[in-house]
Amino acid sequence: MTKYELSPVLSKYLDKHLVFPLLEFLQEKGIYVEKDIMQSKIALLQNTNMVDFAMDIHKMLHNTEEVPQAMKDHRVTVIARLRQLQTDVDPIIKCLENPAVIRNFKQDKAFNLQFLQEDFQIGPDQVEALYQYAKFQFDCGNYSTAAELLQPYRTLCINNERNISALWGKLSSDILMQNFDAAREDINKLKEVIDNQTFANSLQQLQQRTWLLHWALYVFWNHESGRTDLVDLFLSPPYLAAIQINAPHLLRYLATAVIINKRRRNVMKDLIRVIQQEAYEYSDPITQFLESLYVNYDFDGAQQCLAECEGVLDNDFFLTACKDEFMDNARLCVFEIYCRIHQCIDIKMLAERLNMDLGAAEKWIANLILNARLNAKIDSSAGTVVMGSQAQSVHEQLSEKAKELSVRTFMLANSVVGGGK
Repeated sequence: MTKYELSPVLSKYLDKHLVFPLLEFLQEKGIYVEKDIMQSKIALLQNTNMVDFAMDIHKMLHNTEEVPQAMKDHRVTVIARLRQLQTDVDPIIKCLENPAVIRNFKQDKAFNLQFLQEDFQIGPDQVEALYQYAKFQFDCGNYSTAAELLQPYRTLCINNERNISALWGKLSSDILMQNFDAAREDINKLKEVIDNQTFANSLQQLQQRTWLLHWALYVFWNHESGRTDLVDLFLSPPYLAAIQINAPHLLRYLATAVIINKRRRNVMKDLIRVIQQEAYEYSDPITQFLESLYVNYDFDGAQQCLAECEGVLDNDFFLTACKDEFMDNARLCVFEIYCRIHQCIDIKMLAERLNMDLGAAEKWIANLILNARLNAKIDSSAGTVVMGSQAQSVHEQLSEKAKELSVRTFMLANSVVGGGK
């Protein structure tokens, strides 16, 4: 199902090292020709220091023990550069390994730099060497070492642009080491910097937000609080604007997170509005499912989309692990909407809507009624579900009225301002 496969689009906003897990996944799934995947890996590796890895892939791809001379020359260059950097960075690394030195560091970076200069004769050249060495280690695939080096570098870096670069490097390293707690902290730090820093132009800030949204997918779909974090970040106005301008394909992940996360169903109306606005730019079975169900009340259309969703999720690197959870919650959404507009529901027809066999559907509905405490009962002899009245709670009524009032106030304020111009 390459029609809805997003890796070619996602990779435009990712560091090349973050693309490797996507290629490994696609190779395992057999979505593309294996030869093409391996050639893509070699193309990515050309601009890194992972020369031995590139050589191994070349040997496998061409079934040979020989490698091009260019690869051999590149390996010699990488080793020479490594030795030079090790010499340049050795003084500052030895200094930073001393606990007594670290204890004397303060929040003031200028103080730290002056302290190192006066007491250890370590100046800007050595600090720059630390950054270059961390970047070199990252390009070699030594992500743990890179993360360890970037942490002290940020306590010494007084260049804002270089500091942001170090933060991106730290986030990428933590993701690739699957250290998702640290990566979640990195995302929050980067968000704060991106939102508060003055950029040369707004386009640069927009680009940084777009990158953060994409890199954050690795964390949000692997951290216990990630799905809530995803909804919060993706629906915050500046980042929602970035999605609508640069990356409407990310609506797939926002829609999936909202469907799976029952506590965040309260944002469904906002999500549907955005999906409708961007339907001309991006649409897939997941967004179409929500539109069919919540806008058109087209249960046949929703059923067809739900059947296609399974394949889309199965071939998505980020969503494949939550396929079963998505399908269960999507069926729950269908059931809830169907129950709102029908008082007596034929179980056989509902089973078809849910893409389930009759026995499984009846058991699923019985468990749902019991666990969700729905005012409903199953008439087994007639093969129906009879719904009782579902009165809206006072809290829900007040909440809905408050939302309506807020929207009307906003519209009225805009009308007044517009009329005054």
